[in-house]
Amino acid sequence: MIDDTVTSRPVPPAAQRVAGLGRLFCGKSDGRTRLQRLYQDGSAKIRLPTVESDPLEAVLINTAGGLTGGDRLGWAIEVGAGASASITTQACEKVYRAAADRAEASVGLRVGSGGRIAWLPQETIVFDRAAFARTLDVELADDAEALVLEATLFGRLAMGERTVQGSFHDRWRIRQGGTLIHAEDFRIGPDIAATLRRPAAASGALAVATLLLVSPQAENLLEPARAIIGDSAAGGASFWSVGGSGKLLARLCAGDGYQLRKRLVPLVELLNGRAGLPKLWSL
Repeated sequence: MIDDTVTSRPVPPAAQRVAGLGRLFCGKSDGRTRLQRLYQDGSAKIRLPTVESDPLEAVLINTAGGLTGGDRLGWAIEVGAGASASITTQACEKVYRAAADRAEASVGLRVGSGGRIAWLPQETIVFDRAAFARTLDVELADDAEALVLEATLFGRLAMGERTVQGSFHDRWRIRQGGTLIHAEDFRIGPDIAATLRRPAAASGALAVATLLLVSPQAENLLEPARAIIGDSAAGGASFWSVGGSGKLLARLCAGDGYQLRKRLVPLVELLNGRAGLPKLWSL
């Protein structure tokens, strides 16, 4: 008689996957922006370090410590009429090597009449052989304002890490008053390193950032933004009129994360007005 306890192989447990969803709703009350509703599920956590601030400051946290294949993370932020919010992350989001499926993150931002949002997460670090897709959908009222940032590091040069192979997709859709005013799809892979070396891509830069400001003040900030960005090899900035508002789009590239922040920090301070830089940021 065969002893099954000896010959049978245990079935390995299914790989644990990250699943997180965070939602924040804020509105104007008694002269300042106040939290109205907060929802947290799974690895997605939201903290409000200063409850008396205006704009309202919120910090997003992924308690899983990073993302890998099959992980899902979602954030939804709604700012009511006349309210203002500044959103950042506790640290850089890390996207690790994926064995099969890709990791996905989705961001939905909605701003009511006369409201303003600053979406200012810290950088996303993409490691070698990572697979990642992110979507950003923004709905603005006709007179709402927004500052939107996404910065990405393809490896960490200081740690001797480079992203050679992988897949990265960043999709933006920005609407104001129901009209699409900005759309872009950035895709790179599978040979990330070779693409980044191309002069028409990043000329060998490993750190890139895109900032979009939708505001009546955007045109006035164009030349100061260009002065911060500097020579054309480091990026550029452009302006378009959008209805009764304006759109300033800036792109940065640098050899590593430190060099990127040297320009990114003053640029965020300029474009974010009196709210300035999120307190958790540092050079």
